[in-house]
Amino acid sequence: VQLVESGGGLVQAGGSLRLSCKASGSIRSSNLMGWYRQVPGNERRFVARITTSGTTTYADAVEGRFTISRDNAKSTVYLQMNSLEPEDTAVYYCNYWSAPTTQFWGQGTQVTVSS
Repeated sequence: VQLVESGGGLVQAGGSLRLSCKASGSIRSSNLMGWYRQVPGNERRFVARITTSGTTTYADAVEGRFTISRDNAKSTVYLQMNSLEPEDTAVYYCNYWSAPTTQFWGQGTQVTVSS
């Protein structure tokens, strides 16, 4: 599975960005897709994920500000990020997971929030 992210960039605090991640290749009919983020020197951290049927889970830090969605017909997952804060600055990685242990990562897209 190949994952290609887009939509990162520079935004002022309080602004919004929308990330997209398109999957291609041998995509299982049942899978999880999500987003993680990483700041240099720190571990990669969970942001949000969504099942094929649309069940979502969010990290506490983004609950209420970020919304994850997906278009199964396009094999694409989105992350709408509102009320962005400087602490949201990171490289955002798309993640694909299917049972039992298949996992792939995208190349990452930089999100920078200025104060």
